[in-house]
Amino acid sequence: MSKDERNLWQGIDAGARGALNTRDYRAASFTHELSQRGMDASDLVAADRSKREIKEAWIPGVEIFARKVHAQRHRGLFGEFVRRDEGILAQIGLWPKQWSAARMFSGTAKGFHVHPPSIPEGTDAVDWLRRLHIDEPDNYSARRYDKEQWDVMFFIQGRVEVILYDIRAGLPRRVMRFFVDGDNHRSENNVGVVIPPGVAHAIRVEGTEDVVMVYGTSTVFHPEFEGRIASEVETAALPESWGKFLSQ
Repeated sequence: MSKDERNLWQGIDAGARGALNTRDYRAASFTHELSQRGMDASDLVAADRSKREIKEAWIPGVEIFARKVHAQRHRGLFGEFVRRDEGILAQIGLWPKQWSAARMFSGTAKGFHVHPPSIPEGTDAVDWLRRLHIDEPDNYSARRYDKEQWDVMFFIQGRVEVILYDIRAGLPRRVMRFFVDGDNHRSENNVGVVIPPGVAHAIRVEGTEDVVMVYGTSTVFHPEFEGRIASEVETAALPESWGKFLSQ
């Protein structure tokens, strides 16, 4: 602690003074912000993914795209999700086979969940995934949408933090943390999110408001596609005394 800092805190007990530290508000690198602190979804929509730093931090196959939410004065709002023949989903050739909705109560979280990538028979998993996402990332026709679950997520109420972690064989271990606003909070953080299989994902509710989400999947629901890792946060444990009573 410098002399000026010591003078600033001279009214604090000397023993406690040594434990003081201040938060670092300086902007970190894009990679650090994305993987450690978390970023607004709008910053990722606007990011130039051709730049080396951004390209090396981005999880292959993840898409984050802007949505327009229109206020309808005195009545509510109107927000489009996606059009089949326009935008990102048209570009990558993905149209969900099933649409679902979910509510998350305030103070809760989901995940981590991961869906298994589909590896063609007789093909090495590492070779296939590197070909698909590193060597030929724009070869969307090679993707096996009908055999593996890709998620397309939209948030229509509340605010969330989304955390993605790439655990696919042979691909770099990358983390993306970002914040999304629901439609009832009109902002540039109203986005859609595409999550590939093999990318573990978790969602945390931000604030005291329940979250309502709508999501599409490239396949119909298959329980065996739902892999869970470190998902204990989803279980509300009973009080210890209740457990003892119920075990009698």
